[in-house]
Amino acid sequence: MTTTLAMDPIWIGAIVVGGVILLIVFLFVFQYFGLWLQAWISGARVRFIDLIMMRFRKVKPKLIVENRITAKKAGIELTTAQLESHYLAGGHVTAVTRAVIAAGKARIDLDWGVATAIDLAGRDILEAVRTSVNPKVIDCPSVEGSRSTIDAVAKDGIKLCARARVTVRTNIERLVGGATEETIIARVGEGIVSTIGSAANHLAVLENPDDISRTVLEKGLDAGTAYEILSIDIADIDVGENIGARLQADQAAADTKRYQATAEQRRAMAVAQEAEQKAEVQKNRALVVLAEAEVPKAMADSFRSGNLGIMDYYRMKNLVADTDMRSSIAGEGGDKGEA
Repeated sequence: MTTTLAMDPIWIGAIVVGGVILLIVFLFVFQYFGLWLQAWISGARVRFIDLIMMRFRKVKPKLIVENRITAKKAGIELTTAQLESHYLAGGHVTAVTRAVIAAGKARIDLDWGVATAIDLAGRDILEAVRTSVNPKVIDCPSVEGSRSTIDAVAKDGIKLCARARVTVRTNIERLVGGATEETIIARVGEGIVSTIGSAANHLAVLENPDDISRTVLEKGLDAGTAYEILSIDIADIDVGENIGARLQADQAAADTKRYQATAEQRRAMAVAQEAEQKAEVQKNRALVVLAEAEVPKAMADSFRSGNLGIMDYYRMKNLVADTDMRSSIAGEGGDKGEA
């Protein structure tokens, strides 16, 4: 009797511990029972063991079950393995599921594998499907850019400032690896500049702005992009400044400076030549002076050698004086005659 009483606390403790364990197990199982029952009632059955294993694989069971039910009700069969695989890869399970459902309703061929690849590539697959069904409009140039218009110059030199609106829809097949909106904007801008630049004059562009849209659209600017261009509409086109006249004025100013520089160069050369000629005259005068300085020396040598006598010297001086007098008289006579 004593032994039985001594064992009672041990049994009580065991029963309590067992009850706690059973309660924990019950609560652990019960939290998945609701999901299992929800999936079973919705016709998208999920094995109970799979729900428990999702816990150990760090997958949210509720997310997987709800998306499987949603797909099942839309007539799309998605296994838990597919949903778990995309979740573990870091994808957006709900967005991809909705995108596949929306594509199916819109009769767009979008496979689950393609949708998950697009999602893992960083593209918003749900937005892409919506854009494919409901095309969107892209402003060209972009409203977020630094420029508000696309400027181009016609052949007559007049600048035109245009703004376009491009209607596009997503091309699901080219969504992976295809160029983005920035490429569409750049190509449309390039096409507008090329079309305006090839126009004979700006009046022709203003009269038929739809020619720009038609010419640009015919160039197939959506090649290699994730979009298909449906239309290009010129929203606004304004006349800017006369670039041709300004360029001509700038060219005339440049030519004037060039000619002035050439004339200044020639003047400097003439001044340099004049200075050289004056220097040459001074040099020749110096030579004459040197030559005149040799005359007295020669006369002295002639006196010493006896080749020149004193009478010869006087006759030469008289002859020089007579010549100077005649020159003086002739000069005075000339002046009087002119008077």
